[in-house]
Amino acid sequence: MLSASARLLRLLSLLAARPSWTCGELAERMGVTDRTVRRDVAKLRELGYSVDSEAGPWGGYRLRAGSRVPPLILDDEEALAVAVGLREVAFGGILGGDQAALSALLKLRQVLPAGVAGRLGEWDEALVRLPWPEEGRLRPGMLLELAAACRRGERVRLSYCDGKGRGTVRDVDPYRLVHTGRRWYFVARDVARGWRTFRADRVEHVHPTGQQVEITDPPDAARLVSHNTANGPYPLSARIRLPLPLREAQRLIPPTIGTHHPDGPEATVVDIGGPDPDGLAHYLLGLATPLQVLSPDSVREALIHRTRELLRSVDRDTR
Repeated sequence: MLSASARLLRLLSLLAARPSWTCGELAERMGVTDRTVRRDVAKLRELGYSVDSEAGPWGGYRLRAGSRVPPLILDDEEALAVAVGLREVAFGGILGGDQAALSALLKLRQVLPAGVAGRLGEWDEALVRLPWPEEGRLRPGMLLELAAACRRGERVRLSYCDGKGRGTVRDVDPYRLVHTGRRWYFVARDVARGWRTFRADRVEHVHPTGQQVEITDPPDAARLVSHNTANGPYPLSARIRLPLPLREAQRLIPPTIGTHHPDGPEATVVDIGGPDPDGLAHYLLGLATPLQVLSPDSVREALIHRTRELLRSVDRDTR
């Protein structure tokens, strides 16, 4: 029979594994009586765990977030996943400040089982990380401030530095945060200009105004960021058609480079930006896949010109 301590750990692990359990289900899984389950739940509550209960034959127990952080029970795979996640936050600059994540990682590593610690060590030895550029680093706590603004549904005054280094102040209605894998973007409705995307690392201050707002016409936040990052910085935009399903087209041209639109089950139309027709033609030729340039004519002509030059070069080399 399990000791009282082992029983509590087992009960806690079960409660964390799914949204709710009946008393009978817990008793069966633990091999104890209903009375023992009720007594152990009371002990968990004394330790600081918030365990809700519902009366009746279909009632049961549910673990919810408490007012403080009690001990957390993780299996080996979960502990490894948490450790790797903390490492990415600590050394990747994802949240701006890295001290809290680094402190949590050091605490976790001290209590990891030997096998899990060994696997994490293998990860550390195999991983090589390029230095994170100072440009693009988030101010500590900024991501949490922006997330809170999205959750509150309250208009904020945003102090923002644009790409040319100019400071601006905008009244915006927060909506979503979008992560592209390289950067975080804040999607909000600019009161004066409509829907905009803001690089989170360029936000200097977020000032609540106390004015509640209701967003009734939200855009697809991910698509808006994809469109603005792919086409916004470039003076020229082209539309091409790939004879590929959407997912394959997104693997060939990432969403951070082009904005994708399904064109039936077997084709995808992509909007993509570039510095000039020849630069775009060079990129498209490098995809090494059949495609159709829908617009503009200048990009189509540049692609034809580059293709002819390539064919002439191949012909000369084979003589």
